[in-house]
Amino acid sequence: ASGSAPSLPPPALSAPRAAMEDPIQLKEEGNKYFQASDYEKAAQSYTQAIKLSKDKALQAVLYRNRAACFLKKEEYAKAASDASRAIDINSSDIKALYRRSQALEKLGKLDQAFKDAQKCATIEPRNKNFQETLRRLGADIQEKLRIQFSTDLRVQKMFEILLDENSEKEKREKAANNLIVLGREEAGAERIFQNNGVSLLLQLIETKNAELILAAVRTLSGMCTGHKARATAILHYLGIDSICMWMSVDNEEISLAVCNLLQTITDCLLGNGQSLGLSGEKGAFCSDLNTYVPAMWWMITTRLLDMLVSKKVSGQGRDRALNLLNKNIPRKDLKDHDNSRTIFVIDNGLKKILKVVGQIPEMPDCLPLTENTQLTASILLNKLYDDLRCDPERDNYRVICEEYIKGSCSMVSGVLQGPFDLGNKLLGMKGVMEMMVALCGSEREIDQLVAVEALIHASTKLSRATFIISNGVTLLKEIYKKTKNEKIKIRALVGLCKLGSAGGTDYGLRQFAEGSTEKLARQCRKWLCNTSIDARTRKWAVEGLAYLTLDADVKDDFVEDEQALQAMFELMSDKTILYSVASALVNCTNSYDTKELVPELVQLAKFSKQHVPEEHPKDKKDFVVKRVKRLLKAGVVSALACMVKADSAILTDQSKELIARVFLALCEDPKDRGTVIAQGGGKALIPLAVEGTDVGKIKASHALAKIAAISNPDIAFPGERVYEVVRPLVSLLNTERDGLQNYEALLGLTNFSGRSDKLRMKIVKEKALPDIENYMFENHDQLRQAATECMCNLVVNKEVQERFVADGNDRLKLVVLLCGEDDEKVQRAAAGALAMLTAAQKKLCSKMTEVTTQWLEILQRLCLHDNMEVQHRGLVITFNLISADKELAKKVVETELLEILTFIGKQEDDPKKQHIINAARDCLTKCMDYGLIKPLSRA
Repeated sequence: ASGSAPSLPPPALSAPRAAMEDPIQLKEEGNKYFQASDYEKAAQSYTQAIKLSKDKALQAVLYRNRAACFLKKEEYAKAASDASRAIDINSSDIKALYRRSQALEKLGKLDQAFKDAQKCATIEPRNKNFQETLRRLGADIQEKLRIQFSTDLRVQKMFEILLDENSEKEKREKAANNLIVLGREEAGAERIFQNNGVSLLLQLIETKNAELILAAVRTLSGMCTGHKARATAILHYLGIDSICMWMSVDNEEISLAVCNLLQTITDCLLGNGQSLGLSGEKGAFCSDLNTYVPAMWWMITTRLLDMLVSKKVSGQGRDRALNLLNKNIPRKDLKDHDNSRTIFVIDNGLKKILKVVGQIPEMPDCLPLTENTQLTASILLNKLYDDLRCDPERDNYRVICEEYIKGSCSMVSGVLQGPFDLGNKLLGMKGVMEMMVALCGSEREIDQLVAVEALIHASTKLSRATFIISNGVTLLKEIYKKTKNEKIKIRALVGLCKLGSAGGTDYGLRQFAEGSTEKLARQCRKWLCNTSIDARTRKWAVEGLAYLTLDADVKDDFVEDEQALQAMFELMSDKTILYSVASALVNCTNSYDTKELVPELVQLAKFSKQHVPEEHPKDKKDFVVKRVKRLLKAGVVSALACMVKADSAILTDQSKELIARVFLALCEDPKDRGTVIAQGGGKALIPLAVEGTDVGKIKASHALAKIAAISNPDIAFPGERVYEVVRPLVSLLNTERDGLQNYEALLGLTNFSGRSDKLRMKIVKEKALPDIENYMFENHDQLRQAATECMCNLVVNKEVQERFVADGNDRLKLVVLLCGEDDEKVQRAAAGALAMLTAAQKKLCSKMTEVTTQWLEILQRLCLHDNMEVQHRGLVITFNLISADKELAKKVVETELLEILTFIGKQEDDPKKQHIINAARDCLTKCMDYGLIKPLSRA
């Protein structure tokens, strides 16, 4: 009754399990494995026997034996299930009852465990083990009840302190924090719920005290997390209108906390929480969640759309509503055919989203906005459009947009920030382009402001750029020269910069500044550094620089202007300029893709008198390196790390790719990687490597590989973060990646695999071994060396060793042959791997002599190697062979290896190579112990 399988002697385990069809024989095999503490194979044997057995009594024994295996493996749910199956067959099976009691105790089900232990004690009343278990479980149950009662009192006390206006401030803060912590624990959340906690939390919210509101909302979030029934009941009690009202307040912390609460509830409604039952009156409400939940989901979506156009909603609240829609409406996976949520939002809310993007902040009737609101709304427009499945759905989207923007240039400006191809179609509408150009000539500043912004957004639609350049550049120049309004002036300047770029020519810039982009850039930097201008206007200067820094002279001057750099970094609290900042930094670091010029085509172009683009002197490597150093000194890594933390809806995949490109450029010089790590670059790169465009993920992974290759992982990626880096590194082993990416990824994995077995296991689980083995065959010397060094570290892991031991593979042969390579570094790594393998697995010692006839010649070369490190590894391999088996030792003694060992062992003691001499002497001593050689007699 102690939880072990039937006591049997542990004879040697036999192998013909695959051929067994006798359940009794399989049971005996399982018992042998259990006695040998191989619980995994024991469970497999019992499982096979259960499948074959039709005898109920035997099945009961097999189930309780497998339960014992699961107990040893700490898989308690499986253990309880198997014990229950045995009990179903034989209700008096005392071993099964006791094993189920043990499993239930570990699962925290103390009352059920007590009942099973009680049955055991009834069957065998004199069994001291059962009596002791009953005493222990009884005490644990009493303690659990005491804690539960104590928790109820604590909850009551906390609410009393919080609701008492005369309570001391420190006491109220402590009670609020304790309540939040308690709400995050399942037991605490249930006690709060059962003790009228939701009603009391609502009272805290109604106090209008910001700290109490935050504490209440965060507690509610904890109570809803992972619990569908409780989340649904809380939503029903509070009401979606009240939650949306709390989210609408002009307080960023409260608005964000309520947004998190609503997201938690939404996750549960969409099936991301456990469907657990409730007790008490609230539980009755949740008797039919299947009909209630879908209705509440559509109601939440409708309320969020209503928030977008309500003047009572703060800018913060509007942002939160947009973020929730961005996150929960479009499909996560386009393979999922159902896009009904997107269709619902387009039919019922597209005009409301369009109204947000078409707002003019300078107008008195503008809705309350933050600097991020319109960008977030335009991102939602893009996501909704991308989520459509067919042309009729896209036509419906377009028709709604066309109906909404007729006669309103501001609406055109907003929609043009949305889907690219849709914007092109809208620009083709009769009168739209003419209306934008005409408004530029208006005497009203607000008309000029709207028109200029519309032209800027329209210039990205390449098919219309020629029309805009030919008609709009002159007007923009006139506006720039005549207007005294800085807001209009700077937009006109950016428009000229953007039009030149969009048209694939510097026509607009040349016409305005006589070919000099430096003049425009100086003006942009001047506006950027002018703190008297509002942030919304200054951000246009950043956008202008994002285009102007394509010019090598401009990017060099900009990086040297420390004041302008700092001003740009400070403005990054306005998340709408993330893309522009990232674009400017990509230009300054030359981390964009460039097409390699084919010399033959260049000569042909010159012969035909065509223009051949030439590399600007300031785009050569030396200048790029200097710019990178200046940016690092200015704190660019910290700025990039802040960008990565931006709201997911605003940090688009394209922005992530640009940031990843900049990081890769900053990590190019090994001397700079310490600075990147110190300023938070390692942490910031991890999310960039797992989310975004394919190119962006590769760039970020490559930057991580550069850091991982030479840095201490404990410093570069502290704590559990280091395990998140393994997958991006493994992704670079793909043969589609270039050789440098393969090489630096292997270096990073080598560094990681030398740190801990847990990291080695992570590398194995990410299925990196086949790729590493492939690179060990690679013709490229550096790749082969890096892969072999990585494998040398990995073979310390038991699972990797078992792959070498397994039949039917050439892994060991490859390592032995690599020991005979001419490349000393490859030879050293392979010899190290072979030394560890033969030390850990005796089977590999005999297998080594069978995989290739060259094994002896290779081993002799290792033992006579000029490099002492390689020589020592060769001698260790020899010692492992001799120690493994007397027959192997005899095989070694009968070769020239004995002479080599004798020669080395006879050498006089020398501190520099004493470890080598001692290794040879150990080999000779072992041979003497076998009686294969005799000690030399001394004269």
